[in-house]
Amino acid sequence: MKINGTNQVNLNPYKQQLQNQAQAKKAGNKQDQVEISEQAKHMQQTEKPDPERAARVQEIKDAVDKGNYKVNPEKTAQKMLDFWSGH
Repeated sequence: MKINGTNQVNLNPYKQQLQNQAQAKKAGNKQDQVEISEQAKHMQQTEKPDPERAARVQEIKDAVDKGNYKVNPEKTAQKMLDFWSGH
């Protein structure tokens, strides 16, 4: 007597899932790439720091490093009040 089992085609019900995973791994080998628009490139070139401002910032940094930078508390407080009050 010969006993035939289940349909041999459906022996592995996870076969399709395994194939999909294998395809996903192959597709996953692609490398990421970044494209910068022309507008962004233009902005990078035109928004370089102002040389006068850069010099002023460097002066402040040097004064802070030397311990010579003094903060005016009244002026600082007034600027904070103006900022928070919307002036």
